[in-house]
Amino acid sequence: MSVLSAADVAAHESASHVRVLARIPAGHPRGSWPAEQLAAENAADVVMDLKTDDYLVVTRAVAVAR
Repeated sequence: MSVLSAADVAAHESASHVRVLARIPAGHPRGSWPAEQLAAENAADVVMDLKTDDYLVVTRAVAVAR
C-alpha cells in the first residue's frame, strides 16, 4: 500500500480540482452517517474509496485567479 506525503496530497488535489475534506472508515459504528452529515454541512459529496475502504467527503476545489 502506498502512503502519500502531505506535499503529494496537495499536488494531487490541485491537479484534480477535488479537495478531500475527511476520510471516514467504512467500518465506523454509525456507518456512512458521519460522512453524510459532514457533506451536508459543507455542500460536498460522499464517495467510497474501495482501495482503503473509506468514505471520502469531497468538494470541488475553487480555482484562484492569480
